[in-house]
Amino acid sequence: MMMDENNANETDEAIGNPAEDAVGEAVEDAAVEDAAGETVAANPQPIPVPVPVDPPAEAANGSDPEEQAKRQIPGYQILEKLGAGAMAVVFKARQISLDRIVAIKVLPKKLSADKEYVERFYAEGQAAAKLNNPNIVAAIDVSEAHGYHYFVMEYVEGTIVDDEIKAGRVYTESEALGIIIQITRALEHAHSQGLIHRDVKPKNIMITNDGVAKLMDMGLARLATDADAIQAEAGKLYGTPYYISPEQILGKADVDFRCDIYSLGGTLYHMVTGQVPFEGEDAKAVMIKHVKQKLVPADRVNLDISFGLVKVINKMMAKRPDNRYASTRELLEELESIDFLLEVENPSSSAPLPDLSGHAERPATKRTKAKSATAPVASAAAAQPATAVVSQQPAQASSTNATLVVCLIVSVLLNLGLIVLLLLKG
Repeated sequence: MMMDENNANETDEAIGNPAEDAVGEAVEDAAVEDAAGETVAANPQPIPVPVPVDPPAEAANGSDPEEQAKRQIPGYQILEKLGAGAMAVVFKARQISLDRIVAIKVLPKKLSADKEYVERFYAEGQAAAKLNNPNIVAAIDVSEAHGYHYFVMEYVEGTIVDDEIKAGRVYTESEALGIIIQITRALEHAHSQGLIHRDVKPKNIMITNDGVAKLMDMGLARLATDADAIQAEAGKLYGTPYYISPEQILGKADVDFRCDIYSLGGTLYHMVTGQVPFEGEDAKAVMIKHVKQKLVPADRVNLDISFGLVKVINKMMAKRPDNRYASTRELLEELESIDFLLEVENPSSSAPLPDLSGHAERPATKRTKAKSATAPVASAAAAQPATAVVSQQPAQASSTNATLVVCLIVSVLLNLGLIVLLLLKG
């Protein structure tokens, strides 16, 4: 379904008024793989890496490259193939020295002779190695052996957000916030180390079996202050069409952490609406819309989304970087505020309402056990005259109603406070 530009009400203006041909030229200059979410990139910054090597004789003789890779990576026992893409094959393996399971990304032979791809491959490993955060897939090693360039990383079992969306899942606001808040923490850590990811998208977010969100794939990451890289990349395009920021599309040299905020906003939009922010017939059409077309508010696609979250998404995806959040920390605090309000308004069944009557609250598990332990007492009370039992119920009901009324008032006041805060910031 194509987005209708006339239905949008975003107040942020498009960047300047670039001619469609100028944007199209920037897109045409990039190596666009496809418009379905694959990374767009061109000529990443040069870094010192091993010189590409020729394939071993076995591969030249027609042997299976994957089988060759399994035998050529020292110190690791390859267990199974996890997946393959245009740029790498990923294996599940056991690191023999530490007896632990890891994931190994191996660069295909056809790309090992391409200096550009080899540089990107090592850049990913080096960028990931600078980071130590529970919400970022950890890097272990990046090296080359017998003509195979490989990157060893933390092995994570779980699901990828992109796969869930493609299967038809639309995340509730609470579910999406639980994931996006974790990824914002990951980005805050990366940004504090001077790194920008530049390719935040559902395909690069994995949810472990324990519910931990992890940011993956640092293939386009670079230091925000790398002057040589900034100069080399001027006028070039990096990112993924559906989530790329306008300044990346236009090849701006001063791209910073705010491009990650934009892409994270596009990811959040997709999660809670089931639709990408902008659609088009091809990558070029999609990216032109990122630059020129206003965003259709998320609550026009999904009526269950709160006003607060709509405001946050709109600010994250402002066309001009200066109109976005001034820091990743500021964004994180606002997301956490909305999450808190949701919890107050819709407390989970496992978390009892707070006791505002002045009595100390007991954990839910203890209340359950206490109910079981007092069951015989309840039976004995049932044997007493009915008037004795009934006389206690009005007082209990009155206390419960008073607590619920107080909670409702607190919730309304918090909502009003958030709305006023968002309006002042907007």
